[in-house]
Amino acid sequence: MTKFPMTIQGARALEDELKHLKTVLRPQITQAIAEARELGDLKENAEYHAAREQQGMVEARIRDIEGRLQNAQVIDIANIPPTGKVIFGTTVDIANVETDEQVTYQIVGDDEADIKQGKLSVSSPIARALIGKEEGDVVAVKTPSGLIEYEIVEVRHV
Repeated sequence: MTKFPMTIQGARALEDELKHLKTVLRPQITQAIAEARELGDLKENAEYHAAREQQGMVEARIRDIEGRLQNAQVIDIANIPPTGKVIFGTTVDIANVETDEQVTYQIVGDDEADIKQGKLSVSSPIARALIGKEEGDVVAVKTPSGLIEYEIVEVRHV
């Protein structure tokens, strides 16, 4: 089975969510179902049906997270010696060659990607263009609005 890269922070976030689902939400839903059963006729009991639906969603999310963690290849960038090359987990400062606008991204797994927090999916076009390049290199990224060139300003192992 294929392993998917994930940072330590991403794995911890999934483990925390899994723990919350199993220890907090699951018991709450079980209690809600028990209380709804006490109300009588289950065919017309909206609380019972809502609790069962929520239980199904929580159980599906638990299975999803367990599967993701089972197939994760957790990479600790702190244990990899810095080489100046862009690899999974590194934080990269890039500058648009035309506008000189500078942005910072961390290359992370698909599940962890959040562009607003500067976390870029390893499978995104920008990350694919950056992987394997070094500080000072200029990379061309094909975007819907055309080709954009970025210069790699700095690569950090944070």
